[in-house]
Amino acid sequence: MTWLYPNPFIKTWRIEAKHIDHYQHVNNVAYVTQLETTSWAHSNQLGLTIEQYQGIDRGMVISQHQINYLAAAHYGDVIDCATWITQCDKKLKLTRQFQFIRTADQKTLLTAQTDFICIVLSSGKPTRMPALFADTYSAALTLTS
Repeated sequence: MTWLYPNPFIKTWRIEAKHIDHYQHVNNVAYVTQLETTSWAHSNQLGLTIEQYQGIDRGMVISQHQINYLAAAHYGDVIDCATWITQCDKKLKLTRQFQFIRTADQKTLLTAQTDFICIVLSSGKPTRMPALFADTYSAALTLTS
């Protein structure tokens, strides 16, 4: 596969009937859900869980999505969903890049960028990243240039 960056975290997604819209291809909402699923799977693999987020009353929440839909996926397709952490300022902001490739023909179906900010979960207010987030996410940083 031709990935945008080296060493992706990959979560395989099998397209089921529930992902299909009235045009008979994957609905954009399913893609957004898969972005979240892939992000959480990667965070979990790095050792960060929702329970830890809740325990310290901190979270990384989406401030912006940029999604490029390049080709349609259909029922039965198998897609490798890759993510990389491409920016982490160790203060407030984190950026992930994504690339979804259909395994059957190696076609890139989607690229995306999601920007996150750290918040206090109980208030929703932006706050400085705890050391746990800053250290874990910056250690997983992928150099993009």
